[in-house]
Amino acid sequence: MAGNQKAKAKAEQAKGKAKEAVGRAVGNERMEAEGRMKGAEGDARQAKEKAKDTFKH
Repeated sequence: MAGNQKAKAKAEQAKGKAKEAVGRAVGNERMEAEGRMKGAEGDARQAKEKAKDTFKH
C-alpha cells in the first residue's frame, strides 16, 4: 500500500509541474497557480509517506 501512495505522490508532483509549465507557456496565471498547488499536494503526500517509513523502522 505504501508503494501505491508513493506513486500517487510522484504522479501529483508530475501533473503539477506539467500544469504549471503549460500555464506559464500560455500566460494563464490561474493554471500556473493550480499546477503549483497540485505539486504542493504531491510534496505533502510524499513527506507523509517518508515520515511513515521513518517510524515504521
